Amino acid sequence: MDRVPSTPRPDWLRTVEQQGLSYAVDRADDGSAVPYWDESACYELTEGDVEVLERATGELHRMTVAAVHRMAHDPEVIARHGLPDGAGAWLAASLSDPDATSVYGRFDLAWDGDGPPKLLEYNADTPAGLVEAAVCQWFWLEDLHPGLDQWNLLHERLVEGWRRMRARTGVRAVHFAVGQDEPTEDWATVAYLRDTAQEAGLVALGITMEDVGWHHGQRRFVDVHGEPITHCFKMYPTEWMLDSPFGSYLLGGASTTQWIEPPWKLLAGSKALLPVLWEMFPGHPNLLPAYFDHPHGLTACASKPLFGWEGDGVDVVGPDGEERSPRLRTEGQQRIYQQYAPLPDYDGNHPVLGTWVVDGKPAGLGIRESTNLVTNTGARFVPHRMLAPRSSPEQVASWVAEP
Repeated sequence: MDRVPSTPRPDWLRTVEQQGLSYAVDRADDGSAVPYWDESACYELTEGDVEVLERATGELHRMTVAAVHRMAHDPEVIARHGLPDGAGAWLAASLSDPDATSVYGRFDLAWDGDGPPKLLEYNADTPAGLVEAAVCQWFWLEDLHPGLDQWNLLHERLVEGWRRMRARTGVRAVHFAVGQDEPTEDWATVAYLRDTAQEAGLVALGITMEDVGWHHGQRRFVDVHGEPITHCFKMYPTEWMLDSPFGSYLLGGASTTQWIEPPWKLLAGSKALLPVLWEMFPGHPNLLPAYFDHPHGLTACASKPLFGWEGDGVDVVGPDGEERSPRLRTEGQQRIYQQYAPLPDYDGNHPVLGTWVVDGKPAGLGIRESTNLVTNTGARFVPHRMLAPRSSPEQVASWVAEP
């Protein structure tokens, strides 16, 4: 894997904004432009690199599912999350629900092309970064490198995943919800997922989380028109739902709504996953030592709250220095301690590799890089290309059709 200079397209900002990346440029406190989408460079990977990442992603997904089954039935692990009474049983029940649907998730890995990739965390419940990974970097490749390939089956696997859900459950319509005050990135992610669901033949109904109501007589969740919400993709953390005034209606079988992502993804997305994985699979080449409560002798480590996004509340003590992140939404949470894994250094740029799982299968790669020890809201998305000829439509169709 290597990072190489690349000449930006003449009208790159308007191009990616038209493709749905409405947050391609942010603004600093002084009003200056801070690009999030950065095509002044790109990452090059070989076919062998992608095979390593794909194998690691598939293995991490299998281990995560096993770990979540254990977490859901461990009262001590459940208690660490500060969830309301009955939440543990609700999370556990979703693991055995044949109608539960998990669409996607993103593993964040540290890797420089040598040795095994190392898991930093799993964005399992509300992963963003999808528009840039699935759409914008593909069209960047089409414009600049039409003969080369990219590890990017995201769009195809999303559409096929919705089709399989439709065939399995018989559902015709899915609500897509986002918090009305949540970032533009969340709205863009939901808009794109609605497009993929519609391509799969579903009716995709857009609502905000604030529009979700409870019908006491019918004992079910309804939208603003009083229509039942049978299936709902929600770009909204499950722990926030449990903490809301309607949280009690989620528990004890009160509702039949199928939430996407399903409740068990709360545990997969919790940093509690990391010490549980290390306990279950000690020494696994894709894992870093991780522990509850204290560092257990780690001299270089990252301290992470159980729930957090964009580096919120992450502290790092490593050979490259120390960095303490602000506690915006994570103050008072229990923390885990994970061995510090230095990110690759390309002239001061430190990439985190986000490998996607869609419908239970490895699906693609998105790379964010930062100049900090902790990858946070100041990170940039940089596209990638494979040093390999473009896969044929027939090859792609055969991969997506695999059970």
